[in-house]
Amino acid sequence: MRPSAGSLYYASFIPGLQEFIAETVRERLHDVVIHRLLDGAILFETSLAYDRFNFLCFNNIFAVAGIMEHTAPDGALEAHISAVIRNSIPFAAEQVIAHNSAKFRTFRIVISCENTPAAINEKLRLGAEQYIAQLSGLKVDRARPDAEFWFLYRHDHQPESTSPGRRFSVFMKRLTMRPSWEKSLHPGELPPPLAWTLCRLGNLKHGDIVFDPFCGYGSIPSAALKYFHITRCIACDSNEKAAAYTAARHKSRSVDFVLHKADFRSLASVLPEKSVDAIITDPPWGHYQDIPVTQLYEDMFRIFDLLLKTDGRVVILGGRTDALLQAAQNRFALHHNIPILLSGKKATIYSWQR
Repeated sequence: MRPSAGSLYYASFIPGLQEFIAETVRERLHDVVIHRLLDGAILFETSLAYDRFNFLCFNNIFAVAGIMEHTAPDGALEAHISAVIRNSIPFAAEQVIAHNSAKFRTFRIVISCENTPAAINEKLRLGAEQYIAQLSGLKVDRARPDAEFWFLYRHDHQPESTSPGRRFSVFMKRLTMRPSWEKSLHPGELPPPLAWTLCRLGNLKHGDIVFDPFCGYGSIPSAALKYFHITRCIACDSNEKAAAYTAARHKSRSVDFVLHKADFRSLASVLPEKSVDAIITDPPWGHYQDIPVTQLYEDMFRIFDLLLKTDGRVVILGGRTDALLQAAQNRFALHHNIPILLSGKKATIYSWQR
């Protein structure tokens, strides 16, 4: 890899969204150089300061302090950690370690091998902790730290390729300390980066009226209203607990947010025909009120056909590919079919144009 003219960043995202992420990064960063595009992560270089990124599709972003290439996985992380302790990293990388928020007092080291926590020799860990503490002025706290420094090993092998891929490890500082989505969200609630991605794939814009017939805890309406400046969001859910939470979440938006606590099929007689610009939603992946999923999707697209304007768009996160595609095929043209991995489960993002 050539010497960096800007700053290097490593960002994680939902696996399967590589091409979408690359397109988004290139659009928002005029000088970006993408060094590696991996399944669930991107390594890129830009002169733009991190606090001006405004990327909402990432799970977490890291400032890269050093990269090491490897020919084999055995001993890769230990070799990189040893190099760091020997001060075999450039001055610019030391600045990444030393430049910290005044609010930070403590740190810990995280070791990851192919996105799985890994163990290292305790003496080596202590040496790395001492080195980082000297440069950063932070104290070690392995339980509840303010900051994290990561040693991460990966290789960029693609499943369809016969090439073993390039192996490398990254030494970096975590810039976003977001909690695990699985721990912070309600069951079935979409992670904010995924809700934002669905809205972006729907080409939402100012003036749009957006409909989410299965809004659940309100992740999609929240992203659409907050980041895409739409005119109105119409949401619907028959689950009383989820609908109550969504109503409270959007209680200050009486002008541009309307919530119907009802079965989505009842809205066909409530909303005017051809009144919606985009439908962005995450319908149930199994039975819905004792209705087989095939029938659910047929009812869904029949109502979409009534409500959508002539140039309307549909974006759906689904788990049953055949049933969804069959229900939509005679009504809408498929634009995107993006397989992803969400909390360990296979899913697909679809987008259609009327």
